[in-house]
Amino acid sequence: MKRLEDLYQNHYGLKPIRIIPLRSDGSDRQIYRIYEQSNDTKIGIIGNNREENEAFINFTQHFKKYRLKVPEIYTQNLDKGVYIEEDLGDDTLFDWMMKIRDQHGFTGEIKSMYEKVVKELPEFQITAGRSIDYSFAYQHIEFSRESMSWDLHYFKSRFLNYFYKSKIDHTRLESDFNMLIDYLLQEDRDFFLYRDFQSRNIMIKNDVPYFIDYQSGRKGALQYDLASLLYDAKADLNQAFREEMIDVYLLKTRNLIDLDVDRFKEYFFGFVLIRIMQAFGAYGYLSAIKGKTHFFKSVPYAIANLEIICDKHLPILEKCTNLKTIFMNLTQDQSLREFTIDE
Repeated sequence: MKRLEDLYQNHYGLKPIRIIPLRSDGSDRQIYRIYEQSNDTKIGIIGNNREENEAFINFTQHFKKYRLKVPEIYTQNLDKGVYIEEDLGDDTLFDWMMKIRDQHGFTGEIKSMYEKVVKELPEFQITAGRSIDYSFAYQHIEFSRESMSWDLHYFKSRFLNYFYKSKIDHTRLESDFNMLIDYLLQEDRDFFLYRDFQSRNIMIKNDVPYFIDYQSGRKGALQYDLASLLYDAKADLNQAFREEMIDVYLLKTRNLIDLDVDRFKEYFFGFVLIRIMQAFGAYGYLSAIKGKTHFFKSVPYAIANLEIICDKHLPILEKCTNLKTIFMNLTQDQSLREFTIDE
């Protein structure tokens, strides 16, 4: 914390009143709220991965050029792994939504906010994505075979190996993974892929959505980020509402580029599938390995999403017979619907 305090003092010429830690969910970064003598607050970040910090700061500066709603970066010292940014408050889209939903249900106010978010997504992917510097994409430059394969094996190693109760035919599963990847690679990947576009990475401040945690961005297909938002497990969105938001997204996107709507929808659920598997891997890793047991709570919602996709009888999934069997077994495992670990 001292390096954050030093950065603040070097930039502003005075010490903050206090600095308190905030919860960082799945991130290894340390996040703090800085209380200032002016009664304002800022957010301080300590992260030891320089490439991750450089990606976030560079992407933020780029998005600012297009007036996208991302946090202001006030000062930084990348040699010491610290930077100070705008405080966007405590309400993620998920938290904001649940406060309303718990009292009034899924209201028009929530629907309107999601519509705002969905309309902003193509501005990141297309408008800003045309000129973003992908050399800062520190994990992978593109969401292509290598990163897709990583996600699928993450699902196998971090979730199936811990929670799947039947025997796995690894050879057949590998064949299905490759078949799914070959299918997804047929779609255009020349857009900015946010990578983790979900309700906890969107902040609501003064009824305006702001966007964070895009440092893992890379080139990719349009469908992936929309799938991440609409099939965000604990957000538990109604399927009819998801379909409505797909149409909102397509209307906005077609104002920016020529888009084959039928093709988009054909591939969309394939990207939903790989996103769900990536999420399962994350839940297994963060809960069973990192000890962040509150992530167990997302598993039942992810199982419900998987069941919806299985019921759609997607042609690609019908071809991946071993993978489909695993999915069906997961949806029928009642214990996976009963994770109730307290935070």
